[in-house]
Amino acid sequence: MMTDLSLKVTQFVKAAPERVFDAWLNPDMIRKFMLTGPGTGVASASTDPRVGGRYDIVMTNEMGEVPHWGEYREISRPSKLVFTWNSPHAAPDSLVTLTFDAKDGGTQVTLVHETFPSEGSRDGHEKGWTGILATLADTL
Repeated sequence: MMTDLSLKVTQFVKAAPERVFDAWLNPDMIRKFMLTGPGTGVASASTDPRVGGRYDIVMTNEMGEVPHWGEYREISRPSKLVFTWNSPHAAPDSLVTLTFDAKDGGTQVTLVHETFPSEGSRDGHEKGWTGILATLADTL
C-alpha cells in the first residue's frame, strides 16, 4: 500500500460555512451533491453525525452500485469535518479532512484525502472529489 499518496481539492461555494458544512451531514443533501460526474447518482445515503457515528452512501455509475462507508472522527461545525472513507476503490479507512473557510461572502472548501493503494486510485478519487465539490457548489 502506498500510504504517502494524498490529494487536495478546493472549491469556492456561494453559501455560508454553516450551510456548506451541514450539507455533508444531511442525507437528503448528500443524495443531491455526491455526484462524481454525468451519469452518476446516489441510490441511498444515511448518516449518524456524531464522533464515532457511521455514514453509508451507495453511489451509482455505469458499472452499477458502489458502496462507500466510514466513521466520523471530528465534527467541528462549521469549520472542520474529518471522516474515514472506505469503498472498493480506496484504502481501508483512508482519511478525508474537509475545512470550511469564510471567504468573499461564501465558503472556500478544502478537501484532503490521505492514503491510497495506488496512483490510479488517487487519480480516480481526485477526479471524483473534484466533480462532487463542483456539484456541491451548483447545488447550494
